Amino acid sequence: MIGELAALAAALCWTLSPVLYKMALSDAKPIPANISRIVSTTIFLFACLGVSGRLGNLTTLGVDSLRLASLSGIVGLFLGDTMYMTSLALIGVSRAVPISCAYPLFTTFFAVLFLGERVTSFLLLGTIVIIVGTWLVSQETTGSNSVTRRVLFKGVFIALATAIVWSVSITLMDHALELSQMASSIDSAFAVNTVRMSATALTFLALSPLIDRHFRFMKLKRKIWIILALGGIVALGLGWFLLAVSLSQIEASRAIPISSVSPLFATLIGAFFLKEKVTVKIFIGSALIVLGVSIVFFG
Repeated sequence: MIGELAALAAALCWTLSPVLYKMALSDAKPIPANISRIVSTTIFLFACLGVSGRLGNLTTLGVDSLRLASLSGIVGLFLGDTMYMTSLALIGVSRAVPISCAYPLFTTFFAVLFLGERVTSFLLLGTIVIIVGTWLVSQETTGSNSVTRRVLFKGVFIALATAIVWSVSITLMDHALELSQMASSIDSAFAVNTVRMSATALTFLALSPLIDRHFRFMKLKRKIWIILALGGIVALGLGWFLLAVSLSQIEASRAIPISSVSPLFATLIGAFFLKEKVTVKIFIGSALIVLGVSIVFFG
């Protein structure tokens, strides 16, 4: 029961965080928003390691594990999450979250293409279900909160690109965890995640003169900083920790599908709290994406 509850709690974390990001993005651009979020969350993770006396875990990671974790962060958090925030700003939580959460499909495809895993009937069925769900979520709506066809297409395209980038990042992180050689899976997950965050924060700060020329992330309002920091801590700190707890208690084939229900929660929250226009098609599409991800994973 602990594993199932932890997976569900992780899904709730990944539902709450995009709502916070969407609130902040009304007053901040995606790049400075992501910089402030990553820096704040990195400081928080180091503080957690220091308070718990686990800073030494970072020194026990092998060179290959450090490299893969760093590359995972740069790919997934630097590139992927910036695109994710752009998609949130363009098409909202109820659309961007379900489409982006289709990343397990691409992870499986990469395993088929590069690792020689076989194509199963589950993979084909899950792919069809996800495609249908994505098509439904991508349908135009009418009303005061609707977006233009051009903006919708751009947002959906970026959300799909985010899913692909996240799948690469998660694959790299999985390999980093396999090479970490720590006795505790939770300690290993926390150390690898901290390295991912640190590498991303350093990359952002080093490139900020080019990608954020006016250092807008330093000029964000205190309220926006707090919202972004909270979103990062909830998603990248607490969410990943809860998933690690779940994986240590139950099989991945049970933990991942449970933790992947966040698109449904996001659709409901987008409708009730952010006043987004959520049609029956969007809701059914979100449900189909969750179902398709579960089918692909079980296959």
